Amino acid sequence: MTTGKRARAFNHPLAIAAMMLTAIALLLLMDGKADAQSSRNAAASQPTDSANTVTFTREVFRYDAAGRRDPFVSLVKSSEIRPTISDLRLTTIAYDPQGRNSVAVLRDLGTKEQYRVKVGTPLGRMRVVRIDPKVVTFALEEFGFSRQESLAIGDTTIKRNP
Repeated sequence: MTTGKRARAFNHPLAIAAMMLTAIALLLLMDGKADAQSSRNAAASQPTDSANTVTFTREVFRYDAAGRRDPFVSLVKSSEIRPTISDLRLTTIAYDPQGRNSVAVLRDLGTKEQYRVKVGTPLGRMRVVRIDPKVVTFALEEFGFSRQESLAIGDTTIKRNP
């Protein structure tokens, strides 16, 4: 009896369709393996294509110093940078109302060095532009641009403890 039920199950339209799909899938897999193997054999027998290979080229530069400066050394010397406006403290101003002979005394807080400046005096990358009774104005030239900053008597960036 079981053989009859099995026979009827294989005669069912869905079972027949499932068997057909399985047979087609197996044929396609076998055909795909054969095609892949034949293409491998064909590729091995043909010369390799240079378009498939990747070639890296590298440019090499050589610097011949021959009396020239080292390109890795800074163009700005540290002596040209110091003092900066934040390093200075304005201690004294001898003011001339006509503005011709005014003198200001500045102290570098880092090195304790003292500077006596008049209008037009260069100081590092700065130049004194104006001296007023309690303020000295500097022109700072950095990277091709000029800006002005002022320093007043008693103005300092260091906090002092009483």
